[in-house]
Amino acid sequence: MAAKAHLLIRKGRVIDPASGRDEVADLLVEDGRLVRIGASLDAPGAEIVEAEGLWVIPGLVDACVHLSLPDSGRAGDVTSETRAAAAGGITHLAAQPDCGPVDSTAVVRLIREQAGQAGFARVLPVAALTQHLDGVQLAEMATLARAGCIAVGQAGAPVADALVLKRGLEYAATFDLPVMFRPQDAALAAGGCAHDGPVATRLGLPGIPAVAESVELARDLLLVEATGVRAHFQQISSRESLPLLRAAKARGLPVTADVSIHHLLLDESALEGFDSHCHVIPPLRGAADREALLAAVADGTIDAVCSQHQPSGSFSKTAPFPATRPGISGLDTLLPLVLKLVEDGALPLHRALEAVTAAPARCLGIQAGHLEPGRPASLCVLAAGESRTLSSHWLSAGRNSPWLHSRLPGAVKLTVCQGKVSWLSD
Repeated sequence: MAAKAHLLIRKGRVIDPASGRDEVADLLVEDGRLVRIGASLDAPGAEIVEAEGLWVIPGLVDACVHLSLPDSGRAGDVTSETRAAAAGGITHLAAQPDCGPVDSTAVVRLIREQAGQAGFARVLPVAALTQHLDGVQLAEMATLARAGCIAVGQAGAPVADALVLKRGLEYAATFDLPVMFRPQDAALAAGGCAHDGPVATRLGLPGIPAVAESVELARDLLLVEATGVRAHFQQISSRESLPLLRAAKARGLPVTADVSIHHLLLDESALEGFDSHCHVIPPLRGAADREALLAAVADGTIDAVCSQHQPSGSFSKTAPFPATRPGISGLDTLLPLVLKLVEDGALPLHRALEAVTAAPARCLGIQAGHLEPGRPASLCVLAAGESRTLSSHWLSAGRNSPWLHSRLPGAVKLTVCQGKVSWLSD
């Protein structure tokens, strides 16, 4: 990574949802720290970044990224994927525990060392709740937290035994570790690859009913209430889950939630033609679900929006649809798709940006997603109105995306991560 930045970013539109700031201003970064935001700043010796007509926003925080380590079966590596993150304005990302799995301090050290050597983004490992993610024996969560993990979870792997899960939540609560859940009942979802709806029926695809999510969510919320653990629910996909989340928040439970960006833009109709690039878990659901999820992001029931980045090689999407590997490569598209939602009038600008900056930082319990003077600078400068065809700028090793050849708004010109320039466009 480069030396600590000494930058004067001039005349950009500074948008910081956490503080409500939205104004044309200068930003001064000295020795890697954001020192001042104001008009007509002067900084002898600083590198000048002319940002007139550009936006300056906090660095994005992505709460769900599946990174690639040796034998993970995914495309790319930590360097390639964090480089794609930096080019997309992402400065902090939560690495899910299925890349190792993250159940030993050696794996945590490997992730942090590789990310540090690459220098593109800050990688925040999430530890495995159970050893090998097998849902049987609890992992050494306290040891993994001391090694640098910010939370624990199962990356979608089930914990069928409620007693094991309860003990795991109690263990996590003892050390004030957040637990990340992706609610899906394994028995109800077994063998499924698409939403259990009219499209799957017509195409002859085995379905996953929406109740698979809401049943598991209801159980998990009861256990959260019983243990007092901080809980973050990932990739909510069904409108039936939303009343459960609203009720939990109304009762004061320490609960947050996110949704993947693709569930806000696509529904089950995207599977027509057996497009395997739209094979994701949880599955794309009905149009009514998509509209309800957008409304839930707008009103804060769903706190954050994530990429659910899962890079795969091209071979993994060439089999018959049920046999293809689920997942979308999402780091290159997170910011452009958020801007598209704003452009389409689906979400207001400040709420949309908050959902990928300050809100996921709060969910993860980290200091990020905010343009706060005095702290190490993490920000990006972008041309929000500049549209690009993504395929010619794609950096992730996984090209498994339905938007690979799309033209989308938003071109990141500069990313600063923890006080150092991590991306500068040509």
